[in-house]
Amino acid sequence: MFQNLGLQLYTVRDYLKDADFADLTFKKLSELGYTEAQTAGDPAFDERLFGELLKKHGISLVGTHFNYKRILEDPEGTMATHRMWGTNVIGLGAMPGAARNDIEGLRSFIKDFNRAAEIYGKEGFKMSYHNHSFEFFRVDGYKTIMDILVEEFDPRITFCLDTCWVAGGGADPVAWLEKLAGRIDILHLKDLYLKKEDGKYLPWMAEVGYGNLCWDKIMPAAEKAGVKHYVVEQDTAWHGTPFDSLAMSAEFLMKYRV
Repeated sequence: MFQNLGLQLYTVRDYLKDADFADLTFKKLSELGYTEAQTAGDPAFDERLFGELLKKHGISLVGTHFNYKRILEDPEGTMATHRMWGTNVIGLGAMPGAARNDIEGLRSFIKDFNRAAEIYGKEGFKMSYHNHSFEFFRVDGYKTIMDILVEEFDPRITFCLDTCWVAGGGADPVAWLEKLAGRIDILHLKDLYLKKEDGKYLPWMAEVGYGNLCWDKIMPAAEKAGVKHYVVEQDTAWHGTPFDSLAMSAEFLMKYRV
């Protein structure tokens, strides 16, 4: 299904606080089989050095989650950074809080992001949007936020679909892969299970293959949908350290590697 396994760097955020730690972290990720990466906000140190350290360890940057203010207010600087990093996928990790409150706030965000897609698209860049579970709230009593994004986003905007958050929102990852076919450059591979805490069953993130999602259906659907990059992300709830969890996910996913 895939040739290169990627990582959303938010997973190892605590190990990227300076260049020395990042150097060791990228070395470890490469040893675990991760050869692609996606950023999670601004690096904690020099952007050029950040990119150079990734390349040093054979890790290609395939997209970002970038600062929304910089996207809107500094297109030239944002494009220069992405050119330096070697990626044309400029991503937004989540919409601003005001856009989640009501339909007017949502449509204001869509208008701004569509304008950005037009500006960046002229220079060969793609805007990308990453979902969480709240996008599956029925914001107008019928349509979900996600429905409205699909309908009203500029068609040049791609989706960074997150399997765990789709399921956490009560939706079907396979159905959404089918619905967004041709519009997903990066797929977040993240599992979901129920844990028991204080007598309650709570949804929780898990290593890929160690939760309740059906990967034998998700992975073929992703290939059919035209997914270009398969990126593991585990925000929290690591089995030991993040590196232990990433090793578990990588080992499970190897059966889908071509």
